[in-house]
Amino acid sequence: MGRFARNFVCLVAFIVVAACSSPQPSGAAPYAAIVQDARTGEILHAENADTRLHPASLTKMLTLYITFEEIQRGRLSLDTLVTVTASAAAKPPSRLGLRAGQKVAVRYLIRAAAIKSANDAASALGDHIGGNEAGFARRMDATAKALGMRNSTFKNANGLTANGHLSTARDMNTLGRRLFYDFPQYYNIFSRRSTDAGIAEVRNTNSRFLDAYRGAD
Repeated sequence: MGRFARNFVCLVAFIVVAACSSPQPSGAAPYAAIVQDARTGEILHAENADTRLHPASLTKMLTLYITFEEIQRGRLSLDTLVTVTASAAAKPPSRLGLRAGQKVAVRYLIRAAAIKSANDAASALGDHIGGNEAGFARRMDATAKALGMRNSTFKNANGLTANGHLSTARDMNTLGRRLFYDFPQYYNIFSRRSTDAGIAEVRNTNSRFLDAYRGAD
């Protein structure tokens, strides 16, 4: 972890959760934000940080956190072949382009979910780990609770809008910080501009931000 820490004078985690087009609870904020010094835990800025909103593809951070846990516990490896379910293959864009019954290594599904924000890849991981979408959602809720994400409930692995699939900027920030500190060996994945996802080369959906914001990881 030390070599990662040396890259930072101060690591600031910034999370914005945008309200989706589906109906929101009365008085819901149009967005929420939080800025934290990830070393000390000091909150530098917060606005609507505890408002429950649809987390969209930030959800994939939790899917990947659980995947990394499974690898750490020896239940998966980066070379484990995952059989893509019909449910995962049918997810709408952003997609890697997986087909039902196709076998894809975990390493490629991780890359597609992290870099391209591929809904089918995230769902394939979730179905493999949880047995199906509902089973993985229960695992997500249990993991979120263990991480201290007090105001989050999850219904799927990818972040597509669903009833009751809600989180907050503070909870997403907690998750991002734990991803960095608990699994530093995978941290570099998120800042790759492009990567080989097995069946296709994929480009980072945040490339413009990474290029324009000096020091962004």
